[in-house]
Amino acid sequence: MMAINMNGLKWIWLACLLEGGTLILLVCVAVPIKYGMGYPALTSFMGPIHGLAFLFYIWLLMRTSSERNWLAGDTAKLFVMAMVPFGVLISERFFRRQAASLSATM
Repeated sequence: MMAINMNGLKWIWLACLLEGGTLILLVCVAVPIKYGMGYPALTSFMGPIHGLAFLFYIWLLMRTSSERNWLAGDTAKLFVMAMVPFGVLISERFFRRQAASLSATM
């Protein structure tokens, strides 16, 4: 049963990495290319990919938060960090603590 819980934590962490990575690519690569070089096609491509990654992450965040009874403040912090470039690095600490907590209870 604990393996299922740890597996769920891995899924949200991977979704967080995907969302954060697409945000970094969008903000730090696609947008400067759009405005610096006049090539808007990259943002037209990356925008929807990031949007889907963001929606998937938020869905998993709400689901996991509910299943694990996370504090509302922790869930809100993870939500806000999803909107900040490189916020995924701050979220990593939370996920590491959760994984350590699960490992300690096994």
